[in-house]
Formats: sequence, structure tokens, C-alpha cells
Amino acid sequence: MTPARTFCGLRHGATDWNRNGLFQGRTDNPLNEDGLRQAHEAAGMLRGAGISRIVASPLVRAARTAEIIADAISVPLTIDDGIIEFDFGSFEGLPVRDLMIKHGVTSATGLVSILPTDGENWDAMTERSLACVSTWLDRHPGDDLLFVCHDAVMQGMANALSGGYFKNSHGTPFRYLHEAGQWRIEEVATAGRCSPSPPAT
Repeated sequence: MTPARTFCGLRHGATDWNRNGLFQGRTDNPLNEDGLRQAHEAAGMLRGAGISRIVASPLVRAARTAEIIADAISVPLTIDDGIIEFDFGSFEGLPVRDLMIKHGVTSATGLVSILPTDGENWDAMTERSLACVSTWLDRHPGDDLLFVCHDAVMQGMANALSGGYFKNSHGTPFRYLHEAGQWRIEEVATAGRCSPSPPAT
């Protein structure tokens, strides 16, 4: 399912597992001090960006990030399992870099190719995430939505829509921009909006 229009995504603030470079899927780790700071900085970046509703993953690192932003910009927040993080199976808690070296991969595409079969299917994760986003966009046609979730979810959607992965940072909002039938991923400028402004007349 392909979303009908532009939306924004934001990766949760960092946790200690992120700091240590570990695969972090369904393990429900809290934000660390860096992550809390990143969430507050994201709230500052999103003031004036036009966000009117936030949907977040149920995992505490995403939900807490979303709560901080929603409180700061005074918009409603809903939790939805459809954008929960990818299940990394037997890779959970292991060092990302070590496994990439072991398997001789150096890119996001390579990383996806070595994911274990005892976890979630990458394409299935992408499909459920896009279905979640599409449902919320259809349900609230007048709202500019921000989805606060996880790197794998954001990367899967980006690759499906735009044909590639991107450099994602904790607490940095990105716009999944749909224009003239094409998708591209761009960082939300501090003064930017998550929906393109109408042309000046």
C-alpha cells in the first residue's frame, strides 16, 4: 500500500544500545540522556513545521520521544503497533559492525541481505509500516502527520517509495515528499513544513 501524500518521519532519541552499536528491535530500552536531549531538540525543530498529529510506535524509546514533541507543540498523539521496530531475531543485542564485517557487507542493502530468517521478513515490515501510514493519512486528510518510529521502519519505507536508503539520525525529522508522482526523502529544515506550502499567487 502506497501512501497518498507527503508525511514526516522521525527516528526516536538514542538509547544505550544505540550508543553501543547493537541491533535493537523489539527490546524495549528507554531513552538515555542523549536521547532525551535529542527529543527536546526535535520538538524545537518541529515548532512551526505544520505538524498537527503524531503517531508513534509503542516501544518506550519512540513513545517517550513522541510525548516530548507532542507536549511541546500541543498536538494529539496516538500509539500504533503498525510502526513498531523490525524484529531482528537472533541478531538482537549483537554488535551491528561486527556482524557486517563477519558477513563482508558495507551498506544498508548488504545488511538487509544478511538478516536472520528467525526474525521478521523485511518486506513484510515495510508493507505493514506503509499500510499503517496510509491508514492514518486517509483517516485524517486535513492533518500533517509525523510518525515517530525507528530506523528500520523508516529505511524500509524510504527504499520502497524512493528506491534507496538514506542517512538517518536520532531525533532528526525527515519529510517523505510526494510530488508529481515521485517520492524523495529530505530533512525537515527548522523553518520548513511537513506538507509543501501552496504556490504563491
